[in-house]
Amino acid sequence: MTPPGDHPTIPTRKVGLLLVNLGTPDAAEAGAVRRYLAEFLSDPRVIEIPRFVWKPILHGIILRTRPAKSAHAYKQVWREDGSPLAAITREQAAALQGAFGPDVIVDYAMRYGRPALGDRLRALKAAGCERILIAPLYPQYCAATTATANDAAFAALAQMRWQPALRTLPPYHDDPAYIDALKTSVEASLAALDFEPQAILASFHGMPQRTLELGDPYHCHCQKTARLLSEALGRELTITFQSRFGRAKWLEPATDTVLAGLPAKGITRIALVAPGFSADCVETLEELSIRGRETFVAAGGTDFAALPCLNASHVGVAMLKKILARELAGWADAA
Repeated sequence: MTPPGDHPTIPTRKVGLLLVNLGTPDAAEAGAVRRYLAEFLSDPRVIEIPRFVWKPILHGIILRTRPAKSAHAYKQVWREDGSPLAAITREQAAALQGAFGPDVIVDYAMRYGRPALGDRLRALKAAGCERILIAPLYPQYCAATTATANDAAFAALAQMRWQPALRTLPPYHDDPAYIDALKTSVEASLAALDFEPQAILASFHGMPQRTLELGDPYHCHCQKTARLLSEALGRELTITFQSRFGRAKWLEPATDTVLAGLPAKGITRIALVAPGFSADCVETLEELSIRGRETFVAAGGTDFAALPCLNASHVGVAMLKKILARELAGWADAA
């Protein structure tokens, strides 16, 4: 049927794939970090204490003291093309472009900071995507990461008159493709070292102990990932949790505490892998690779290696292609 002459232009029907990661400031300077932290730490999924208690702490203390310290950390790992997390997620999206056919548009977004998740979701809809897969790149489910990304996506839909159909990527902490990719990556990284590690640490981002008690499966997902990777590698892994914040009790053992204690036990050569991060970021490149090394060496360690995340490596992209193709089934061929 021929539409009337005044009919608005309707883009060719497409499918959208939106990769989502946590977020980053726009620049490695205190003002940008302050804006980023204000958004991130105002999310009730991230800080689960009453607003009237938290708001004075956030604005009266944290946003006055923490931005300068965090900016210093970002400056040590900032790339020419920006924040490592945003740059690598952009590379992952570029590597997947065209992987699911010509009618699937691949884009990326940050939950906090830019490019904003809502903006990119609206851009995909404007480009003709009537079906969109939101893919939070967190292997282990956590309300403070996976759920808040999904929250933002559905909040954006709430503002749309013509909503696209939406799917969300489930956690893939125990997916065979993910475990196999980790195994391949870790083995290649270990083979490139000039020393033989006595121990391998698997460091996951920490969460308050209260999240486990409230029913968040994150701790269990981390444990299962580490167990499956240990079995795949055929060697023991020591599970630790990093990035403690505030005075609340966090998941243990803490990565920095374990690093400081290993040399006294005769373990002076270690490698460290971060299976909870889909892309290297300030938490892996500065907290683990730089400060983690300093902690270990200061305690008497001699050899330390922080292994890279899967990032946009061939094995990492192949893994993403496999699990995302499964979630796009029935859509990619119907665009």
